[in-house]
Amino acid sequence: MSGPLTFLVASPHLRGGVFENAVILLLEHDRKGAMGLIVNAALSQGVSELLPDVPDRSEPAWLGGPVDPTLGWCLYPQPVGLDGEMRLTDGLNVSSSLDVLRAVIASGQRFMLVLGYAGWGAGQLTEEAREGSWIWVEQDTPDLIWNVPAAERWQAALDRLGVTPGTIMPGGAQA
Repeated sequence: MSGPLTFLVASPHLRGGVFENAVILLLEHDRKGAMGLIVNAALSQGVSELLPDVPDRSEPAWLGGPVDPTLGWCLYPQPVGLDGEMRLTDGLNVSSSLDVLRAVIASGQRFMLVLGYAGWGAGQLTEEAREGSWIWVEQDTPDLIWNVPAAERWQAALDRLGVTPGTIMPGGAQA
């Protein structure tokens, strides 16, 4: 997978729960379903608390979604040349390999350790988007992840579309 990145931005009407104001990096979407990682929900635990054997780092860990929170994902800019890496676009790679995570940490580059993921069954995401729960934002660069503070990513994603949250009506597109 390489090319534009797709972000799912929670509609302002999606209130309560893990997806309120969520920005999700969509990793997969086909007829079988979809999966992605929330990229703006810091956890109270830091990387060093979760992986005490790695060099002390001050990065927070991130909640990627409610599915399988024991599964970790690493988002990072530069490949480290190990099996299990997937290039999403220039400047953004993802891996669920602990060896890759350790190599990324050792390389000194910035990264996000994301726990869990968001998942949808066949047709579920398309239906939720039709209902107006998600706004699709395509970006050619990972700038939204690396250059926008997490607390500002939801608004920044909407700004990139020229959307003002208060003007979005609940209910989605109607034919």
